[in-house]
Amino acid sequence: MLDVRRMQVLRAVVTSGSITAAAANLGYTPSAVSQQVAALEKQAGIPLLARVGRGVEPTEAGRLLSEYAAVISRQVTAAETALADLRARITGVLSIRYFATAGATLVAPALARLRQEHPGLRLDLGMTDPQDPLTEVTEGRADLAVVVRPRGRTHEGVHLVHLLDDPYRAVLPAGHPLAAKRVLDLTDLAHESWVRGDGPGPCLDPVIEGCAAAGFSPNFVVESEDHTTTQGFVAAGLGIGLIPTMGLTHRHPAVVVRKVRGPEPVRVIQAAVREASSGRPALRGLLAGLRHVAQELAPAVERGLPERFR
Repeated sequence: MLDVRRMQVLRAVVTSGSITAAAANLGYTPSAVSQQVAALEKQAGIPLLARVGRGVEPTEAGRLLSEYAAVISRQVTAAETALADLRARITGVLSIRYFATAGATLVAPALARLRQEHPGLRLDLGMTDPQDPLTEVTEGRADLAVVVRPRGRTHEGVHLVHLLDDPYRAVLPAGHPLAAKRVLDLTDLAHESWVRGDGPGPCLDPVIEGCAAAGFSPNFVVESEDHTTTQGFVAAGLGIGLIPTMGLTHRHPAVVVRKVRGPEPVRVIQAAVREASSGRPALRGLLAGLRHVAQELAPAVERGLPERFR
């Protein structure tokens, strides 16, 4: 049986006119090319090249095999293209995990775009574990998770793609004395009672670390599980809170929102992609959609909240 790879080597010799030139084009040594041609001649049982001056010319058999090698090359290219087209139709299941505010502002718009392009895709959607959001990705139960993860922190088997920086804002009851200031120093809040909007984990860490940098620990008097409830407790006068900008898209009418500094706590939102799944066209499409949505959202987040929320 003729070796297809050796036929391609022969074709390179025929098209380039010499063994040396073919070796350079293929990245082989001339000796290796000569050995491949010799082995193919042995398989064919007939000479394939004839030496002419410093070069070579194909025999009739050599031209015949070279033409077939060209046909095979075109067929392989066509097969690769067909496979790429088939993969691009994207079928199967894509497993995605996210936290609440990212689900509404990032994941949903990105998925809407992905489904328009690939309607055959099935989705497995679910919330992340707030204390250990990478578990399902690392264990292969999810292909991608939108997580809060500090820059520079890596995890084996996971590729992290930065999406957005989401700064925290102070949320005060309407009529609070500090509401008269347009920008608050974090130390202004040191002696306040606080409503905690997140449980222990990556979303609470920027708040704790920011307060520590400002020289105090927040006095949490009320615990809440979501930003809407946090605003309700703040509106009732039970305390103040720090809520990330993306968690303030629906503001309670009885609270005011103010930018903070010294420092400004920020949570870093990233897409955690399972490296073993990273070659899937569906996953690449979703990641592109997430980055597109994040890029459109970033200017508004960097400015803080729209005027109607202030």
